[in-house]
Amino acid sequence: MIDYQLLEALFAVVAEKGFEKAAKRLFLTQSAVSRRIHHLESLLGEPVLIRTKPPKPTELGTKLLVHLQQVQQLELSLNLKGSDFHYDNRQPITVKLAANADSLATWLPEALTAPQESFEYNYRFEILTEDQSVGLKRMKAGEVMVCICSNASPVNGSLAYELGALRYQAICSPSFIKRYDITSPHQLADLPCLVFDEHDKLQHEFLAQLSDSVPRYTHICPSPEGFKQAMLAGLGYGLLPILQLGDSVEKGELVNLMPDYHLDTPLYWHCWEAESPPLKALRTHAVKVAAKRLIKIP
Repeated sequence: MIDYQLLEALFAVVAEKGFEKAAKRLFLTQSAVSRRIHHLESLLGEPVLIRTKPPKPTELGTKLLVHLQQVQQLELSLNLKGSDFHYDNRQPITVKLAANADSLATWLPEALTAPQESFEYNYRFEILTEDQSVGLKRMKAGEVMVCICSNASPVNGSLAYELGALRYQAICSPSFIKRYDITSPHQLADLPCLVFDEHDKLQHEFLAQLSDSVPRYTHICPSPEGFKQAMLAGLGYGLLPILQLGDSVEKGELVNLMPDYHLDTPLYWHCWEAESPPLKALRTHAVKVAAKRLIKIP
């Protein structure tokens, strides 16, 4: 059984970005914190910290930190406030969350900004960006407390709540249309296409539905804002969330290649069953914001 004081030392070193500040946070000497980390590594037989400046957790260290957060949340969910050995309510609650980049660029910041008057706790977010089709792997690996992805099926020990769907449309710039003399969407399979990363298959799905084809010429652009800027510059076409479009089409900066077409990507909020009151309050607020900003899933 792992001594949770050792995990608290690991958490403090990572959160405070060094041993000196971690020692002050834990009211220990720096050498005592260092001994706890070494003891933890000796017990596990492998490193939990990468000794950089600032120190970073190893893959094992990351799993241990999420485990510590789960224990904290379990204690809170059981209302064990008198048993706060593992939890300091003076500190913000760290929520490690995996989400797709398009959500982060559109509706998610509002969903994570909980009204101050409604919440007893403060939050500190660590957001990992993953394509909505593969984000659940972070949950399965025990690396995050919350995951927003397109998979409706929860992993063992977790729950999934419907958020809504991000609606995408096929977009490019007027200069792109002029450069390639586009007269029909069926020409798109042979033209430069923007994709977010190797997991992004939205454009492939669009072309499959359009003409049973795949993009033959792609640019990888792993930034939502860069994705839109690349469209504006005429680098390629792609699918853009309507929430990110703004008034770009009305201003004539971008063109909707197929106004009657849209592709909806469903999103779900995954969390562990041992959900504390602060995480439940956060989820409730996020679901409420999503209901306003996203498309209802049929």
